[in-house]
Amino acid sequence: MDVTADVLGPGYEAIELPMGRDAEGEVVATLVRRRGTEPSRRAVLYVHGFVDYFFQKHLADFYLDLGFDFYALDLRKYGRSLRPHQTPNYIDSLSDYFPEIDEAVRIIRDVDGHGTLLLNGHSTGGLIAALWADRVRGQGLADAVFLNSPFLDIAEPLVMRKLGAGLARALRPRFPKAKLPAGVSDRYPRSIHRDHEGEWEFDLAWKPLLGFPVRAAWLAAVRRGQLRVHAGLHIDVPVLVMASARSVRPTRKVLDVTEADAVLDVEHMARWAPRLGPHVTLVRIDGGLHDLVLSAEPARGRVFAELTRWTNGYLPGE
Repeated sequence: MDVTADVLGPGYEAIELPMGRDAEGEVVATLVRRRGTEPSRRAVLYVHGFVDYFFQKHLADFYLDLGFDFYALDLRKYGRSLRPHQTPNYIDSLSDYFPEIDEAVRIIRDVDGHGTLLLNGHSTGGLIAALWADRVRGQGLADAVFLNSPFLDIAEPLVMRKLGAGLARALRPRFPKAKLPAGVSDRYPRSIHRDHEGEWEFDLAWKPLLGFPVRAAWLAAVRRGQLRVHAGLHIDVPVLVMASARSVRPTRKVLDVTEADAVLDVEHMARWAPRLGPHVTLVRIDGGLHDLVLSAEPARGRVFAELTRWTNGYLPGE
Protein backbone atom coordinates (compact mmCIF):
# COMPACT_ATOMS: atom_id res chain seq x y z
CA MET A 1 0.00 0.00 0.00
CA ASP A 2 1.11 3.54 -0.74
CA VAL A 3 0.91 5.16 2.71
CA THR A 4 1.86 8.82 3.15
CA ALA A 5 1.42 11.56 5.72
CA ASP A 6 -1.99 13.17 5.39
CA VAL A 7 -2.78 16.86 4.97
CA LEU A 8 -4.48 16.89 8.39
CA GLY A 9 -1.15 16.52 10.11
CA PRO A 10 0.35 14.28 12.81
CA GLY A 11 -1.50 11.05 13.47
CA TYR A 12 -3.21 10.96 10.09
CA GLU A 13 -2.13 8.77 7.18
CA ALA A 14 -3.37 8.72 3.57
CA ILE A 15 -3.55 5.47 1.61
CA GLU A 16 -4.04 5.81 -2.14
CA LEU A 17 -6.38 3.18 -3.58
CA PRO A 18 -5.93 2.67 -7.36
CA MET A 19 -9.33 2.18 -8.97
CA GLY A 20 -8.35 1.59 -12.58
CA ARG A 21 -9.49 3.88 -15.35
CA ASP A 22 -12.72 5.37 -16.62
CA ALA A 23 -13.57 7.56 -19.63
CA GLU A 24 -11.62 10.47 -18.11
CA GLY A 25 -8.49 8.44 -17.32
CA GLU A 26 -6.85 7.15 -14.15
CA VAL A 27 -9.08 6.92 -11.07
CA VAL A 28 -8.04 6.74 -7.42
CA ALA A 29 -9.73 6.89 -4.05
CA THR A 30 -8.03 7.83 -0.78
CA LEU A 31 -8.37 6.14 2.59
CA VAL A 32 -7.49 8.39 5.52
CA ARG A 33 -6.44 6.52 8.66
CA ARG A 34 -5.93 7.55 12.26
CA ARG A 35 -5.34 4.86 14.85
CA GLY A 36 -5.52 5.16 18.61
CA THR A 37 -2.60 4.87 20.98
CA GLU A 38 -3.91 1.51 22.19
CA PRO A 39 -4.73 -1.39 19.85
CA SER A 40 -8.42 -1.71 19.07
CA ARG A 41 -10.52 -4.34 17.34
CA ARG A 42 -13.21 -1.74 16.59
CA ALA A 43 -13.13 0.67 13.64
CA VAL A 44 -15.36 3.19 11.88
CA LEU A 45 -15.36 4.05 8.17
CA TYR A 46 -16.67 7.53 7.28
CA VAL A 47 -18.04 8.39 3.81
CA HIS A 48 -18.55 12.09 2.98
CA GLY A 49 -21.24 13.82 0.90
CA PHE A 50 -21.43 15.82 -2.35
CA VAL A 51 -19.04 18.81 -2.64
CA ASP A 52 -17.23 17.48 0.40
CA TYR A 53 -14.26 15.48 1.71
CA PHE A 54 -13.02 14.39 5.13
CA PHE A 55 -11.75 17.27 7.27
CA GLN A 56 -13.68 16.87 10.54
CA LYS A 57 -10.79 16.07 12.90
CA HIS A 58 -13.03 16.40 15.95
CA LEU A 59 -15.16 13.52 14.58
CA ALA A 60 -12.07 11.32 14.51
CA ASP A 61 -11.25 12.45 18.06
CA PHE A 62 -14.74 11.46 19.18
CA TYR A 63 -14.48 7.96 17.76
CA LEU A 64 -10.97 7.46 19.13
CA ASP A 65 -12.25 8.39 22.60
CA LEU A 66 -14.95 5.71 22.16
CA GLY A 67 -12.27 3.14 21.38
CA PHE A 68 -12.63 3.03 17.59
CA ASP A 69 -9.79 3.38 15.12
CA PHE A 70 -10.88 5.95 12.55
CA TYR A 71 -10.93 5.65 8.76
CA ALA A 72 -12.44 7.97 6.14
CA LEU A 73 -12.77 7.68 2.39
CA ASP A 74 -12.31 10.54 -0.03
CA LEU A 75 -14.26 9.00 -2.90
CA ARG A 76 -13.05 9.12 -6.49
CA LYS A 77 -13.01 12.68 -7.91
CA TYR A 78 -13.44 14.24 -4.46
CA GLY A 79 -10.95 15.99 -2.20
CA ARG A 80 -7.64 14.16 -1.94
CA SER A 81 -8.67 11.87 -4.81
CA LEU A 82 -9.51 14.60 -7.34
CA ARG A 83 -7.10 14.76 -10.27
CA PRO A 84 -6.64 17.61 -12.82
CA HIS A 85 -8.06 15.55 -15.71
CA GLN A 86 -11.31 14.79 -13.85
CA THR A 87 -14.72 16.42 -13.61
CA PRO A 88 -15.09 17.19 -9.89
CA ASN A 89 -17.50 14.90 -8.01
CA TYR A 90 -18.80 13.36 -11.26
CA ILE A 91 -20.25 9.85 -11.40
CA ASP A 92 -22.86 8.12 -13.54
CA SER A 93 -23.72 5.27 -11.15
CA LEU A 94 -23.51 5.22 -7.36
CA SER A 95 -22.41 1.59 -7.57
CA ASP A 96 -19.14 2.82 -9.08
CA TYR A 97 -18.19 3.81 -5.53
CA PHE A 98 -18.62 0.28 -4.21
CA PRO A 99 -15.13 -0.96 -5.20
CA GLU A 100 -13.40 1.68 -3.08
CA ILE A 101 -15.64 0.90 -0.11
CA ASP A 102 -14.91 -2.80 -0.66
CA GLU A 103 -11.16 -2.12 -0.69
CA ALA A 104 -11.32 0.15 2.35
CA VAL A 105 -13.22 -2.51 4.29
CA ARG A 106 -10.69 -5.15 3.20
CA ILE A 107 -7.84 -3.04 4.56
CA ILE A 108 -9.69 -2.29 7.80
CA ARG A 109 -10.60 -5.92 8.44
CA ASP A 110 -7.98 -8.09 6.75
CA VAL A 111 -4.88 -5.90 6.82
CA ASP A 112 -5.39 -3.89 10.01
CA GLY A 113 -7.22 -6.69 11.82
CA HIS A 114 -10.44 -5.07 13.04
CA GLY A 115 -13.28 -7.39 13.95
CA THR A 116 -16.06 -4.80 14.35
CA LEU A 117 -16.89 -2.10 11.80
CA LEU A 118 -19.29 0.84 11.98
CA LEU A 119 -20.12 2.44 8.63
CA ASN A 120 -20.80 6.20 8.94
CA GLY A 121 -22.16 8.08 5.92
CA HIS A 122 -23.13 11.74 5.57
CA SER A 123 -25.63 13.19 3.05
CA THR A 124 -24.93 11.64 -0.39
CA GLY A 125 -22.40 9.46 1.41
CA GLY A 126 -25.27 8.30 3.58
CA LEU A 127 -27.21 7.19 0.51
CA ILE A 128 -24.13 5.44 -0.89
CA ALA A 129 -23.41 3.76 2.45
CA ALA A 130 -26.99 2.50 2.73
CA LEU A 131 -26.93 1.03 -0.78
CA TRP A 132 -23.56 -0.62 -0.14
CA ALA A 133 -24.72 -2.07 3.19
CA ASP A 134 -27.79 -3.50 1.48
CA ARG A 135 -25.62 -5.02 -1.25
CA VAL A 136 -23.34 -6.84 1.21
CA ARG A 137 -26.00 -8.00 3.66
CA GLY A 138 -25.34 -11.43 5.06
CA GLN A 139 -21.56 -11.13 4.55
CA GLY A 140 -20.68 -9.72 7.95
CA LEU A 141 -18.72 -6.80 6.53
CA ALA A 142 -20.47 -4.05 8.50
CA ASP A 143 -21.80 -4.45 12.04
CA ALA A 144 -23.84 -1.24 12.20
CA VAL A 145 -24.59 1.84 10.07
CA PHE A 146 -24.86 5.49 11.15
CA LEU A 147 -26.34 7.92 8.62
CA ASN A 148 -25.89 11.64 9.29
CA SER A 149 -28.54 13.60 7.32
CA PRO A 150 -28.72 11.05 4.47
CA PHE A 151 -29.75 12.21 0.98
CA LEU A 152 -32.86 10.02 0.69
CA ASP A 153 -34.88 12.39 -1.51
CA ILE A 154 -34.50 15.58 -3.53
CA ALA A 155 -35.23 18.68 -1.46
CA GLU A 156 -37.86 20.12 -3.80
CA PRO A 157 -41.66 19.93 -4.06
CA LEU A 158 -43.00 16.78 -5.75
CA VAL A 159 -43.51 18.42 -9.16
CA MET A 160 -39.98 19.85 -9.16
CA ARG A 161 -38.52 16.52 -8.06
CA LYS A 162 -40.19 14.78 -10.99
CA LEU A 163 -39.20 17.48 -13.48
CA GLY A 164 -35.59 17.59 -12.32
CA ALA A 165 -35.18 13.84 -12.28
CA GLY A 166 -36.90 13.57 -15.68
CA LEU A 167 -34.60 16.17 -17.22
CA ALA A 168 -31.52 14.42 -15.81
CA ARG A 169 -32.73 11.06 -17.12
CA ALA A 170 -33.41 12.49 -20.59
CA LEU A 171 -30.01 14.21 -20.85
CA ARG A 172 -27.95 11.37 -19.42
CA PRO A 173 -27.55 9.16 -22.55
CA ARG A 174 -26.20 11.88 -24.88
CA PHE A 175 -25.17 14.70 -22.55
CA PRO A 176 -24.21 13.04 -19.24
CA LYS A 177 -22.12 16.00 -18.08
CA ALA A 178 -24.74 18.62 -18.91
CA LYS A 179 -25.00 21.16 -16.11
CA LEU A 180 -28.47 21.31 -14.61
CA PRO A 181 -30.07 24.58 -13.50
CA ALA A 182 -29.78 23.70 -9.83
CA GLY A 183 -29.34 26.82 -7.76
CA VAL A 184 -26.74 26.32 -5.02
CA SER A 185 -26.67 28.75 -2.11
CA ASP A 186 -23.40 29.62 -0.40
CA ARG A 187 -25.18 30.35 2.88
CA TYR A 188 -24.54 26.90 4.41
CA PRO A 189 -20.80 26.64 3.63
CA ARG A 190 -20.32 30.24 4.74
CA SER A 191 -22.10 29.42 8.00
CA ILE A 192 -19.55 26.70 8.82
CA HIS A 193 -16.24 28.09 7.42
CA ARG A 194 -14.10 29.90 9.98
CA ASP A 195 -13.21 32.72 7.57
CA HIS A 196 -16.90 33.61 7.35
CA GLU A 197 -19.53 32.88 10.03
CA GLY A 198 -18.42 29.44 11.17
CA GLU A 199 -15.75 27.71 13.24
CA TRP A 200 -14.37 25.06 10.87
CA GLU A 201 -11.40 25.05 8.53
CA PHE A 202 -11.65 23.26 5.17
CA ASP A 203 -10.04 23.54 1.75
CA LEU A 204 -12.16 25.76 -0.49
CA ALA A 205 -10.65 24.15 -3.59
CA TRP A 206 -12.13 20.81 -2.52
CA LYS A 207 -15.28 22.21 -0.88
CA PRO A 208 -15.98 25.55 -2.60
CA LEU A 209 -18.56 27.95 -1.23
CA LEU A 210 -20.64 27.74 -4.42
CA GLY A 211 -20.10 24.02 -4.81
CA PHE A 212 -19.60 22.18 -8.10
CA PRO A 213 -22.13 21.94 -10.94
CA VAL A 214 -24.91 19.38 -10.66
CA ARG A 215 -24.60 17.26 -13.79
CA ALA A 216 -27.26 15.18 -15.49
CA ALA A 217 -25.73 11.75 -15.03
CA TRP A 218 -24.91 12.45 -11.38
CA LEU A 219 -28.48 13.49 -10.53
CA ALA A 220 -29.90 10.55 -12.49
CA ALA A 221 -27.63 8.20 -10.53
CA VAL A 222 -28.66 9.72 -7.22
CA ARG A 223 -32.33 9.47 -8.14
CA ARG A 224 -32.01 5.79 -9.05
CA GLY A 225 -30.43 5.18 -5.67
CA GLN A 226 -33.13 7.11 -3.85
CA LEU A 227 -35.89 5.19 -5.58
CA ARG A 228 -34.25 1.95 -4.49
CA VAL A 229 -34.46 3.18 -0.91
CA HIS A 230 -38.10 4.18 -1.41
CA ALA A 231 -38.89 0.69 -2.68
CA GLY A 232 -37.25 -0.73 0.45
CA LEU A 233 -33.77 -1.95 1.34
CA HIS A 234 -32.96 -4.86 3.64
CA ILE A 235 -29.92 -3.74 5.63
CA ASP A 236 -29.45 -6.54 8.15
CA VAL A 237 -27.60 -4.64 10.89
CA PRO A 238 -28.76 -1.83 13.22
CA VAL A 239 -29.09 1.53 11.48
CA LEU A 240 -29.07 4.95 13.18
CA VAL A 241 -30.47 7.85 11.13
CA MET A 242 -29.89 11.27 12.61
CA ALA A 243 -31.34 14.51 11.22
CA SER A 244 -31.96 18.07 12.29
CA ALA A 245 -35.31 18.93 13.85
CA ARG A 246 -36.10 21.25 10.94
CA SER A 247 -35.02 22.44 7.51
CA VAL A 248 -34.68 25.98 6.18
CA ARG A 249 -34.42 27.17 2.59
CA PRO A 250 -31.88 30.01 2.25
CA THR A 251 -33.36 33.06 0.50
CA ARG A 252 -32.67 36.79 0.44
CA LYS A 253 -35.08 37.11 3.36
CA VAL A 254 -33.93 33.99 5.20
CA LEU A 255 -30.27 34.58 6.03
CA ASP A 256 -29.92 32.66 9.30
CA VAL A 257 -29.15 29.02 8.56
CA THR A 258 -27.23 28.30 11.75
CA GLU A 259 -29.78 26.09 13.53
CA ALA A 260 -31.38 23.98 10.78
CA ASP A 261 -30.58 21.84 7.74
CA ALA A 262 -30.14 24.33 4.90
CA VAL A 263 -29.39 21.65 2.27
CA LEU A 264 -31.95 18.83 2.46
CA ASP A 265 -35.50 18.28 3.70
CA VAL A 266 -35.30 16.54 7.07
CA GLU A 267 -38.90 15.33 6.77
CA HIS A 268 -37.82 13.25 3.77
CA MET A 269 -35.20 11.57 5.97
CA ALA A 270 -37.80 10.80 8.62
CA ARG A 271 -40.22 9.47 6.00
CA TRP A 272 -37.82 7.12 4.24
CA ALA A 273 -35.65 5.96 7.14
CA PRO A 274 -37.93 2.99 7.97
CA ARG A 275 -37.40 1.68 4.41
CA LEU A 276 -33.69 1.07 5.05
CA GLY A 277 -34.18 -2.16 6.97
CA PRO A 278 -35.99 -3.83 9.85
CA HIS A 279 -33.93 -2.26 12.65
CA VAL A 280 -33.77 1.54 12.29
CA THR A 281 -33.48 4.20 14.99
CA LEU A 282 -34.36 7.82 14.11
CA VAL A 283 -33.02 10.71 16.20
CA ARG A 284 -33.84 14.39 15.59
CA ILE A 285 -31.43 17.10 16.77
CA ASP A 286 -32.84 20.50 17.68
CA GLY A 287 -30.54 23.18 16.27
CA GLY A 288 -28.64 20.73 14.09
CA LEU A 289 -27.00 21.72 10.80
CA HIS A 290 -26.94 19.60 7.64
CA ASP A 291 -23.66 18.01 8.73
CA LEU A 292 -24.76 17.45 12.28
CA VAL A 293 -21.23 17.10 13.66
CA LEU A 294 -20.49 20.67 12.48
CA SER A 295 -23.42 22.10 14.46
CA ALA A 296 -22.73 24.69 17.12
CA GLU A 297 -23.01 23.75 20.77
CA PRO A 298 -25.18 22.57 22.44
CA ALA A 299 -26.56 20.73 19.36
CA ARG A 300 -23.17 19.17 18.57
CA GLY A 301 -22.96 17.80 22.09
CA ARG A 302 -26.40 16.21 21.71
CA VAL A 303 -25.29 14.56 18.45
CA PHE A 304 -22.29 12.95 20.11
CA ALA A 305 -24.26 11.99 23.22
CA GLU A 306 -26.92 10.22 21.15
CA LEU A 307 -24.29 8.52 19.00
CA THR A 308 -22.41 7.40 22.11
CA ARG A 309 -25.53 5.89 23.66
CA TRP A 310 -26.53 4.08 20.46
CA THR A 311 -23.00 2.84 19.77
CA ASN A 312 -22.52 1.55 23.30
CA GLY A 313 -25.79 -0.33 22.96
CA TYR A 314 -25.12 -2.00 19.62
CA LEU A 315 -21.32 -2.11 19.39
CA PRO A 316 -20.05 -2.69 22.92
CA GLY A 317 -16.32 -2.65 23.56
CA GLU A 318 -14.36 -5.84 23.01
